[in-house]
Amino acid sequence: MTEIPKDHPRYLSLTLRKKISEYMKKGIVHETGLIAHGRGEAFDYLLGETTTQHAEEAEKTAAAALLLAKKPVISINGNVTALAAKECISLANCIPAKLEINLFHRTNSRVKKITKELHRMGAKEVYGQKTDAKIPGIQHDRALCSKKGIFSADVILVPLEDGDRTQALKNMGKKVIAIDLNPLSRTAKTADITIVDNIIRAIPNIEKWIYKLKKMDKKELKKIIQKWDNKKMLRETLIFISERLNSLRE
Repeated sequence: MTEIPKDHPRYLSLTLRKKISEYMKKGIVHETGLIAHGRGEAFDYLLGETTTQHAEEAEKTAAAALLLAKKPVISINGNVTALAAKECISLANCIPAKLEINLFHRTNSRVKKITKELHRMGAKEVYGQKTDAKIPGIQHDRALCSKKGIFSADVILVPLEDGDRTQALKNMGKKVIAIDLNPLSRTAKTADITIVDNIIRAIPNIEKWIYKLKKMDKKELKKIIQKWDNKKMLRETLIFISERLNSLRE
């Protein structure tokens, strides 16, 4: 494959596309993951391909929630593996949290390949290979999970998620943190804390906040979460996008 020149104005974006393509050929990313990535990239354009003030605040709040959690879990799919496996492993280690594979298009082959890739990247334990529990309310393989992982978690970080599983997890009484570049998606609207940011920026930013907040008193961490208004943040993000687009007309 032709190498992407580093002086190309779209170097990072093209590099991420190449990663997604390569991981699809490896059997880790499902072909529909390419569509999902393209949709996210379009929203990232609208945001100016930068972490907004609202996203930064969401990442800080997410860090507080993960630090307060008794059983935090990071949910992993094919696209997450392709784009941010190392970052998710690093984040899991510093919280600490468990990693569990959950796939929309689930096959034993994909689960094994993702598990192998996560181990190659440094993960010590990966849940979701053997499933012994189900998320109530989902008639699909996404309901399959581990009792020691997602099923018993109190706080779950679900990057690049779909809305109905987010709702099902909330119905179980779990706090759901989503990373979704589309502020209009069901996932964004359903999650307790939505980070409207690119996963390659969001995961390292959450880890940055984990280290900043780690020594903070639990009461102070709870105050950060209590101040969070997800609906307000989504409205303000849409206003930000609208104002940015209007400014580009000038």
